[in-house]
Amino acid sequence: QLEFVESGGGSVQPGGSLRLSCAASVGVIFSNYIISWYRQAPGLERDLVATLPKGDKAEYSDSVKGRFTISRDVIKNAAYLQMNNLEPEDTGVYYCKAVQSSPTYTDYGRPYWGQGTQVTVSS
Repeated sequence: QLEFVESGGGSVQPGGSLRLSCAASVGVIFSNYIISWYRQAPGLERDLVATLPKGDKAEYSDSVKGRFTISRDVIKNAAYLQMNNLEPEDTGVYYCKAVQSSPTYTDYGRPYWGQGTQVTVSS
């Protein structure tokens, strides 16, 4: 059964770095999947942080632009979110979302959500 599983969260001081992973549980044509990272701060809505379409032209929210980098490794069937110069406002649960972009596959358009990984940035 295909799942996307996040890992790599933790607690860091402001200015620190973390690298989050979003790994497919079975082998897929990973490049077909549109990958997005979302963040949900305590008591707030889940907001889009970064997205990586099939063409790999990444888009970022204004709050993380220049600090975060989204990428994928098709051999490892995983996507990543490199987070540098972390700020307290980056604290929250980070979720990976993957969507099949090819209409020739049965899971076309279906969103896969991971369970989330906690990121805490504090002194």
